[in-house]
Amino acid sequence: MKKKYYCLCLLIGMIYSSHAQEEIPNKESFLTNAIGLRVGNNHGLGVEISYQKKLSTKNRLELNFGWTNDNNTDAIKISGIYQWYWNIEKELDWYAGLGGGLGSWDTNNNYNNGYGSDNGIFGVINGDVGIEYNFKEIPIQIALDARPEFVFNNYERNDFGINMGLAIRYKF
Repeated sequence: MKKKYYCLCLLIGMIYSSHAQEEIPNKESFLTNAIGLRVGNNHGLGVEISYQKKLSTKNRLELNFGWTNDNNTDAIKISGIYQWYWNIEKELDWYAGLGGGLGSWDTNNNYNNGYGSDNGIFGVINGDVGIEYNFKEIPIQIALDARPEFVFNNYERNDFGINMGLAIRYKF
């Protein structure tokens, strides 16, 4: 009886160790963060510092801090987007997400026909859909996305726009 028990344990151990050898994680699976810049175009040209944190194999959180300006207005914004992403090919993914944020704007005298500057705080509800390429040999990611944004209480009062952007991030 003891021999059968030891043989059974040995067999289970061999099966377990053979399954453990089948899936060798690649370097990419350990990269859980990315940081870089995103250039977009809603309400003038904008630049954001973009940070991504992997939450699971199919979800991540993206945080952005950016500034934008046009001829008459300067604005800063902080936002967060919860994203789901799916693989298309080995290094190519697409993603979609929902989020929101807060910001502040300041307009100059020209915008208000010489009646003084205007400033305030605004809120943003946004979505996100995009495609990204993760280079295999170097830890760099390039992404192109569209963010439909509904802005509450900005210098245009209430406004809907689509923020198209191009991002480059370092993955670590």
